Amino acid sequence: MIRRMTIEDVPQIAALEKVCFSDPWSQRSIASELSNPYSCWLVWEEEGTVLGYIGSQTVPPEADVMNVAVAPEHRKKKIGSKLLTALCELLHREAIDKLFLEVRASNTPAIALYEGFGFQILGRRPKYYVNPVEDAYIMGKELSQC
Repeated sequence: MIRRMTIEDVPQIAALEKVCFSDPWSQRSIASELSNPYSCWLVWEEEGTVLGYIGSQTVPPEADVMNVAVAPEHRKKKIGSKLLTALCELLHREAIDKLFLEVRASNTPAIALYEGFGFQILGRRPKYYVNPVEDAYIMGKELSQC
C-alpha cells in the first residue's frame, strides 16, 4: 500500500538507500524531510516492510523528485511506477504544474521508466553524481499529463 512516510519508516528507508545508491542519504537527512513543509515522501509498504519510496520537494508551481528506490528483490513488480503515479497525482492536486528529476546518464531502466511517464530529457549536469562520477540527465514533464 502507498502512504506518506512517517518517522518509523526512516531506518528502513536509510537501509534501502545504502542498498540502492552509491552515495546514500543518511537517516538524519531523510528524517529532516518530515519537517520540511515543501517535501512529500511516499512509501510502498507491505506487512510493515518498506519495499520502495519516492520523495519530492516543491517550490510551487514546480517540484523535484529527490529519490526513488525499490528494494532489489521487489523490482519489476511495478512498485516504482505506482509510486511515481501516486506522487504525480498528489502534486497535480496540489496545483503543481511541472515535475523535474535528475537521473544517472547510464541508468537506462530508470530513464525508460521516466520516458514512459512522459518525462523528456531537458539537459545534462556534468559530473553531478559521485561514486562513480557521472553526468546526470535533467528530465521534466507537465503534470497535466498524469
